Amino acid sequence: MLRLTEIKLPLAHAEDEIRAAILRRLAIAGDELIGYAVFKRGVDARKSHAILYTYTLNVEVRDEAAILERFRGDLHVSIAPDTSYHFVAQAPKNPTSRPIVIGMGPAGLFAGLILAQMGFRPLILERGKAVRERTKDTFGLWRQGVLNPESNVQFGEGGAGTFSDGKLHSQIKDPRHLGRKVLEEFVKAGAPEEILYVGKPHIGTFRLVGMVEKMRETIQSLDGEIRFQSRVDDIEIENGNVCGIVLSSGERIATNHLVLAVGHSARDTFEMLHKRGIYIEAKPFSIGFRIEHPQSLIDRARYGKNAGNALLGAADYKLVHHASNGRSVYSFCMCPGGTVVAATSEMGRVVTNGMSQYSRNERNANSGIVVGITPEQDYPGDALAGVEFQRRWESRAFELGGGNYQAPGQLVGDFLAGRPSTKFGEVLPSYTPGVHLTDLSTALPDYVIAAIREALPAFAKQIKGFDLPDAVLTGVETRTSSPIRIKRNKDDYQSVNTRGLYPAGEGAGYAGGILSAAVDGIEVAEAVALSIMAG
Repeated sequence: MLRLTEIKLPLAHAEDEIRAAILRRLAIAGDELIGYAVFKRGVDARKSHAILYTYTLNVEVRDEAAILERFRGDLHVSIAPDTSYHFVAQAPKNPTSRPIVIGMGPAGLFAGLILAQMGFRPLILERGKAVRERTKDTFGLWRQGVLNPESNVQFGEGGAGTFSDGKLHSQIKDPRHLGRKVLEEFVKAGAPEEILYVGKPHIGTFRLVGMVEKMRETIQSLDGEIRFQSRVDDIEIENGNVCGIVLSSGERIATNHLVLAVGHSARDTFEMLHKRGIYIEAKPFSIGFRIEHPQSLIDRARYGKNAGNALLGAADYKLVHHASNGRSVYSFCMCPGGTVVAATSEMGRVVTNGMSQYSRNERNANSGIVVGITPEQDYPGDALAGVEFQRRWESRAFELGGGNYQAPGQLVGDFLAGRPSTKFGEVLPSYTPGVHLTDLSTALPDYVIAAIREALPAFAKQIKGFDLPDAVLTGVETRTSSPIRIKRNKDDYQSVNTRGLYPAGEGAGYAGGILSAAVDGIEVAEAVALSIMAG
């Protein structure tokens, strides 16, 4: 099988044009082409007047060796790699050690799934509720301003990624094509097959709910066990080795293999780890606001005359600005045709995030506009200093929003001019329970405010109208990634000072999104399996 890359065709092309492009590229006759499959399809929108599809194709031909010889040195013609997944172990019929997975976000879900598929009968413990019950609790905050600290956007089956755009692309290095395994499992669970080949696949919240349920059923059918509303309050350690856990109910469960995939908001768990002496360290993250524009503005800026083309859908963007005060400002978790959502997990605090459905057909585009911060420069102290930094600004947002889980907001024009906002203009914010207009200049540190004020006009040079005076900023975005790293060994994925503990995913500081967290969960599950088999 050959791999062809950079095959470019206009948006409105027929299927037989792909075949014709292959014949031209390889300079072969039609009877020499046995078949082909689309491996990846991206969009090249660098020229808005001439937007193209860019294909990566797997191609079967009659005389593969001769063609490879003819195109020796051509980077766009090669042997297609093996992207199938190969299990690293298979459990004995009666394994003596049962692994436990804490957390059922993408990392925990895939760690549990892979362990179950290898026959290790994992026990998965999730502090929150099953995904449909959790959705009701989440809507309780969004619609009534009532927060359940144990069942919300951050905690519950599916993790924080369930209430997001469902983006499934990542920039991680993936030489074993584990991301392909993730996508294939999602398709088995009900995701559209297009996620296997589109350049920037996404699913959306409503589809994710059903998929998570089906993956749960798969794990259970393989003798995996899942318990909801089972918060782990302590880890028992003897001579530097994990020997068990204690639930909030007081129940103790013995284990020598513990996967810790708790997500970036499990602050009480971070505190427990620190108290227990498990090595953790503060790490950089970013803070800022959500910004909302009319989606039509973004479409016109990115696609020109092709704006509104059903083949393209809602446009996205990715922006970076290096401010004069030394700070980097960038767009984060851009959600085309989406909404800004309430994402707090603690009483008396306001946190924002973005979410889209599969259709991406809401009126507004939104994105985080965030500024990178570091422990050395911005929150010196112990390993938990970043947590306290986040809490400080989330509490300030709660205060500025009126103390009822409304979020503080400001129009971009007023923010740039340094005056409070008093009424909305063209853009109506999507955040519920609601947005309270105010002055955001005290919602974040001065250096963050200064950097964002400089960045917005700079972004407008790339996206015309990005500094639209009526665009809305909503605060605050603080949970871009975990404020800690639970440091682990590179070879066996175990904690550097606690044997049998396997930190995983975004909460451990080793991932940043659904796909990368799921891939990390697979790698950790493999390490657990190999450790169990080694005795």
